[in-house]
Amino acid sequence: MKILELKNITKIYGKGDSETKALAGVDLTIEKGDFCAIMGPSGSGKSTLLNILGCMDTPTSGEYILKGQDVSKMKNKQLSKLRNQVISFVFQYFALMDEYTVFDNIMLPLNCQKYPYKEKKDRVNYYMKRLGIEKYAKKKPTQLSGGQQQRVAIARALVSNADIILADEPTGALDTKSARLLMEKLQEINLRRGRTILMVTHDPNAASFCSRILFIQDGVIFHELRRKIPNETQEDFYARILQVMAQMGGGSANVL
Repeated sequence: MKILELKNITKIYGKGDSETKALAGVDLTIEKGDFCAIMGPSGSGKSTLLNILGCMDTPTSGEYILKGQDVSKMKNKQLSKLRNQVISFVFQYFALMDEYTVFDNIMLPLNCQKYPYKEKKDRVNYYMKRLGIEKYAKKKPTQLSGGQQQRVAIARALVSNADIILADEPTGALDTKSARLLMEKLQEINLRRGRTILMVTHDPNAASFCSRILFIQDGVIFHELRRKIPNETQEDFYARILQVMAQMGGGSANVL
């Protein structure tokens, strides 16, 4: 089932001689349950694309249909309401509140929702347990490692039951072991709970956990890969990702 669709999306910053076209006619369809990575060099438009998908920015032209609603014609108040209902975010540097405990950080998206506190508490405890962070419930983020903080951020993204999780370089601040554990958790969330995940990453290791890769360059999606499930191994998919990156001038890394 289609959860979102972009039709000929452009995004232009500045005017006249300073005009920059960040996106140049992007067409994209995401199905419910997709686990999709967006890859490309710096300045390719991937962050702009993620911001538009997350209703944090609006396109200059084109249509954005999110769960059957034309987002591109909405006012800021409507956008904010839809974003809070449908989308959760995971950021590279976690965006946790240092003065709050782990429990309270995860509870944040539920504070404005009108149902019993016990139900909210049970939901927070459920996701802490699923992500293996229940023993840190009373600790502050500054007392945790980077990998542990990112798991807190993922629990916070999951607790509101949003349809779509948008992740911006979620492994960018993590070591190799923590990055692998994080991607395994995201993959599990996608496969077992059917959450739709869109992730911007420069890392082919992280992207190899996804089922679909979009490569963007000069504001255009110029190539797409899909993992041949169940026959294609993660290592084989990783090798295909590297082939495309080589065409784009990207580097290589070891398989996680």
